[in-house]
Amino acid sequence: MVKIAVIVGSTRPGRKALDVARWVMDRAQGRSGAGYELVDIQDFRLPLLDEPVPPSMGQYSKPHTLAWAAKIAQFDGFVFVTPEYNHATSGALKNAIDFLYKEWNNKAVGFVGYGSAGGARAIENLRLVMGELMVADVRAQVMLSLFTDFENMATFKPAAHHDKSVAAMLDQVEAWSGALAGLRNASD
Repeated sequence: MVKIAVIVGSTRPGRKALDVARWVMDRAQGRSGAGYELVDIQDFRLPLLDEPVPPSMGQYSKPHTLAWAAKIAQFDGFVFVTPEYNHATSGALKNAIDFLYKEWNNKAVGFVGYGSAGGARAIENLRLVMGELMVADVRAQVMLSLFTDFENMATFKPAAHHDKSVAAMLDQVEAWSGALAGLRNASD
């Protein structure tokens, strides 16, 4: 069975990402195609990238990087829950991604974005980054609007039709995570 991380992509006080990630986890519970785990980047207290050697060399030296690498290496796929800040993903999520290289390779990813335009530009920003890291991004995505899926732009209350979007995205992440297993095993 593939193992997929639902990654909380914001560390900002008052963030909505944790509520959205928990909602995704609720929809993932009971699925037979994968095991899911909530991973909050805030728990790793990553500073701005402080490794002296590029991540592609795999020579991590800092305890926080080693802990983050060990966690990400456990998974076959990911779901990034990302806010949209200034037409991109959050700096905290981008920084967390940039700490590692091989731990991301040959895995699959799906996206759940939120913002004034449904997080669409944050998702597009992440798609570019994932290509460089050899992560296969799936087509299905979930876009949540601050205007219609958050009461007073604060309390997360997603419209019911998003359940189908989540299911489609998770179906694709599970399938691609499994399909890429041969590539992951060949590179180990």
